[in-house]
Amino acid sequence: MIAALPALLAFAAFEWLQANPQWIEDAGIRSYWLLATLVVFLATLPSLIWAWMIAARRRRDIDAISVLMEAIEATESADELSTIADPDMHMLGQNAENLRQKLMRAIDPAYHLNLILDTVNDAIFVSTADGVIRRANSAACNLVGYQEQELLGLPIQRLVSPDRKDAFPLDATTEATDTVLLSRDGNRIPVSVSCSVVSTADPRFQGNIYIARNISDRKRAEKRIRYLARYDALTRIPNRMQFQHLLQRNIARAKRRKLELAMLYLDMDQFKEVNDTFGHAAGDQCLEVIAQRLKAVLGENVVIGRLAGDEFGIVLEGFANDKEARYRASDVARLILDRINNAFYIQDSEVFITATIGIACYPRDADNVIDIIRNADAAMYHAKQNGGNTGQLYLPEMNAAAVERLMLKSKLRKALERKELIVRYLPKIDLRNGKIAGAEALLRWRLPGHGDIAPSQFIPLAEEGSMISEIGDWVLRKVCNDYKHWQEYVPSPGRIAVNLSLRQLMRPNVSKRIREIFRETQVSPTALELELTETTLMHDSRRTIRILDDLYAMGLHLAIDDFGTGYSSLSALKDFPISTLKIDQSFVRNADMDSSDAAMVKTIIEMGRNLDLEVVAEGVENQAQLGLLRQYNCTYAQGHLFGEAMSAKKFLDQLISQNEGARQHQALFA
Repeated sequence: MIAALPALLAFAAFEWLQANPQWIEDAGIRSYWLLATLVVFLATLPSLIWAWMIAARRRRDIDAISVLMEAIEATESADELSTIADPDMHMLGQNAENLRQKLMRAIDPAYHLNLILDTVNDAIFVSTADGVIRRANSAACNLVGYQEQELLGLPIQRLVSPDRKDAFPLDATTEATDTVLLSRDGNRIPVSVSCSVVSTADPRFQGNIYIARNISDRKRAEKRIRYLARYDALTRIPNRMQFQHLLQRNIARAKRRKLELAMLYLDMDQFKEVNDTFGHAAGDQCLEVIAQRLKAVLGENVVIGRLAGDEFGIVLEGFANDKEARYRASDVARLILDRINNAFYIQDSEVFITATIGIACYPRDADNVIDIIRNADAAMYHAKQNGGNTGQLYLPEMNAAAVERLMLKSKLRKALERKELIVRYLPKIDLRNGKIAGAEALLRWRLPGHGDIAPSQFIPLAEEGSMISEIGDWVLRKVCNDYKHWQEYVPSPGRIAVNLSLRQLMRPNVSKRIREIFRETQVSPTALELELTETTLMHDSRRTIRILDDLYAMGLHLAIDDFGTGYSSLSALKDFPISTLKIDQSFVRNADMDSSDAAMVKTIIEMGRNLDLEVVAEGVENQAQLGLLRQYNCTYAQGHLFGEAMSAKKFLDQLISQNEGARQHQALFA
């Protein structure tokens, strides 16, 4: 009805003008323009009225929404809210929701796709069937350093390194392929790429999708693993496996060229003492220094490898004959030893390291990798047995000794379990009255089929590993148990001396461990005396003094064994809590025939007396030596003259006999 109102008004106006033509004439109007203007105005007027009515209605709706929002903000419960809404507002909300859903359906689906692609961490390239890039996500742009607009239209092969184009997949792949892309700056980027082919009836959507993942971290890890498989991480020189590979290559080259080569097997002397004294970090530092010094002497072109903990291998090649090979290898060995012997500093302490080198030549001593390494090792061990700090050429007879050494080392590991280790007691005699005043505990190894193995043979083997600590604890516990048993028959069995090696002394918590053994066996520490060599005392003297002070405070007596053979000074001697000096048997043996040895013995006895120390002479074998010692007022002595080292039972028998009044050595002191 309202929509037809303009037409009705216009028609009515037209009829009125026709019925009153004189009005137009009276107004002086001679044209129909006025008529047209009037008609348009009358036609527009209802529309303006209609627009005003709609605006007023919407204004009321907006005012209602405002009132509603204020009410919602002031409302504390849903029940109160339900009283506010009215059907009109519900209809308004429903219309708004419908409008929102229509807008969401109108959004381009490509927006969702772009959002997903740019969220993925892997680089994604979308190309045509012939490899022209049509789309690249953010990860792809970041990977190669281009903006997406710069990539569009480029052949994807242009991003691939020329030397790896054959590894780039052009068709669908079942698994990823490793290749290399080039960034905008020309950097090589290792990636793992897979390709999927988009097949559809619409040619506009056919093409390839490439997914690339940066594998730089993986490649670095793989490179590190390959390096560690062939090189020693600490010294950065070839490890044993790589050294053997390089030695095999050099042997093959020498064979082709009809030349000879030499292998040097280097082992550090007393390296374990550095570890025990300063810790493993210091030991690692020492190994690094040794590797650097080897490189400095030999140069970068000589094969150097770390074969084991403190063992190194060196290959020298290009010799015309075996004489030249042996001569040059010996000369190089001397140069190496001179360089290694230079001092270096660990924890503000000056440390001197020596080494021993064994030399074997190809083809004179061996014609394969295994044998030449074994023979060089045998030569090294032979030199170490003779004092070390030297080089030694291989000789065939050395293999027998090396085999024997390996056999003993293997059997020693089971010696404790099989109860093959035994303790013998060498009596200590008081030279003032000829009575037993104690004994020295001596370790023996009774190996079935081989008889008794001397300590000089198996103790160095035990010191090469951790066995010396285990054996040392066993000896101390065995002596304490024997002493506890003796006390059941003899109130005062005398003081028993037990040897303590450098490795035992320097192990962590040595005082605590010794204290625990005394507590377990319920024996007083005053019953025992620990013997240490001069070399042991002077090794890291500050630390040694701290340890010995702890042991002395525990009640233990401390003795210097083999005194006179080391390098301790009197000024250093007074700093240690020592109670006994033991004169080495090398001086006592010839004291009755050599005036120099006699003077040395006399000097040590007088020095000990002046320092208020007990003095024990070792290795007394005849009456003349005994008489000389008594003349010099030596306090105690031990040796074959007073009997061989004996079992705990036999020693107890002598103690019981003496306690009952018998004097076994009365004739010697008549």
